[in-house]
Amino acid sequence: MNRRRFLAAGAAVAAGAMGRGEEPILGSGNAVGLAQRVESFQFSRVVDLTHTLTPDFPTGSGQRQLRMERLATWPKDPWNMYRWHIHEHTGTHLDAPLHRSDRDSADLIPAAHLLGPLAVVDIRRKTEADPDAELTLDDLRAWESRHGLLALGSIVAMCSGWDKHVGTARFRNAGSNGALRTPGFHLEAVEFLLAERDVKGIVVDTLSLDRGLSADFPVHVRWLGSNRWGLECAANLGELPPKGATLIVGSPKIAGASGGPSRVFALLQ
Repeated sequence: MNRRRFLAAGAAVAAGAMGRGEEPILGSGNAVGLAQRVESFQFSRVVDLTHTLTPDFPTGSGQRQLRMERLATWPKDPWNMYRWHIHEHTGTHLDAPLHRSDRDSADLIPAAHLLGPLAVVDIRRKTEADPDAELTLDDLRAWESRHGLLALGSIVAMCSGWDKHVGTARFRNAGSNGALRTPGFHLEAVEFLLAERDVKGIVVDTLSLDRGLSADFPVHVRWLGSNRWGLECAANLGELPPKGATLIVGSPKIAGASGGPSRVFALLQ
């Protein structure tokens, strides 16, 4: 068993144990035995789905949401160190259920719920013609007709191609009245995922789970209110196949947080 396969298998064992409420046993003499039982889990490529966060990263409000205050400078001081002044919902970030409901905060999301098989639903053809396009129930049915039913514990990502606009005014795409014109999930698609499929989270490459023109954020209300998480401002979804990747969300574990900037990866077999 090569090192990459061993590490991947160890991660799978740990995730499975956490899903059962167990502590993974990775001490000498146990790790190899556990890894061999999930030897089929291996990966050949890691795709980073995280934008680099800078103070000028585009935001829904249009206001800056990150400032880094220098506290120490090496070698004048013993180390380099900053204090961050940051908005929870900036950059590639998690929306915990608490963000739009009275459900779980970020620290209460079980670790096993932050990884799973990723289904990438590509709606780029629609968004090129219409910035207000949404991922609809028809899009989900078309995906399943080609790739089979969504796997248990799936994570569903909307690939609108919007990440290519980061760094330009097009990413917010604000009209003269200030309303944003960007893609998002349609409420009907979310209702289908809640009622008919076992899905842990949803992902968008835009600023919001809802399309930009939404005034009352129905997708946020319904999805987060079901005690599930969402992820906004993902990068590089267009590099992934529709099926076959495993998503891992490294979200903040801060007591009471409604979300926060996250490092997000997709593992490809």
